[in-house]
Amino acid sequence: MTDAVLLDAQNIVKHYGSVEALRGASFQARAGEVTALIGDNGAGKSTLIKCLSGAEQPSSGRILLDGAPVTLDSPTTARRLGIETVYQDLAVAPELDPAANLFLGREIHRRGILGKLGMLDKAEMRRRAVDEFQRLGVTLQSTDVPIGSLSGGQRQSVAVARSVVWASKVVFMDEPTAALGVVQRERVLDVIRRVRDQGIAVVLISHNMPEVLSVSDRIEVLRLGTRVARFKAAETKLEDLVAAMTGALTQEEAA
Repeated sequence: MTDAVLLDAQNIVKHYGSVEALRGASFQARAGEVTALIGDNGAGKSTLIKCLSGAEQPSSGRILLDGAPVTLDSPTTARRLGIETVYQDLAVAPELDPAANLFLGREIHRRGILGKLGMLDKAEMRRRAVDEFQRLGVTLQSTDVPIGSLSGGQRQSVAVARSVVWASKVVFMDEPTAALGVVQRERVLDVIRRVRDQGIAVVLISHNMPEVLSVSDRIEVLRLGTRVARFKAAETKLEDLVAAMTGALTQEEAA
């Protein structure tokens, strides 16, 4: 583990009209670690992640990246700063093959006049995709079939790989193993570990507490729109997480 904070959200407040979804929430993530963000439904997890990935703008508070204040006014800005997000609904194009999905929105064009006419270099994209999948330990039945024909675990692995390939700082993963079987879940968790080992800060949002404890280095707990506890996963039991989420364990007790 490292003590250097890569992403630091300080006292984030978010209003939706008269509703206060975040009430001064703070959050930290470190390079080369998996930090889990947990909390009951309505705790503010999704709102906080939207603010940290540029999908929403906080009403107040500060966000620092590598110690410098940043304004994440759109997902495009976040991506330009090296922040990517894997959403629960995958957001893949099922009719395209894995390589095309990996380069979706970042396609490689052929050189010369053909590239100027909009023709894609599919062979180069496929070659690079195979290299990236191997680097991340992603095993696919085939790289030449529509991604919609692959298993749920393989589709999720491609979605994770796509974000990781383009992320240089942080990857947010929103329930990445939801609706997956045991074997598929383990494959995705292995990809997450490989991403962490490459120095990326991984932020995992999950309701699966055993999974959180198995893959995370640190855990931060939100309740009613604010952070109430922080843990080192190796020193934490399931009962501690449940107590923090329900309010039985205070921030002072968890520190």
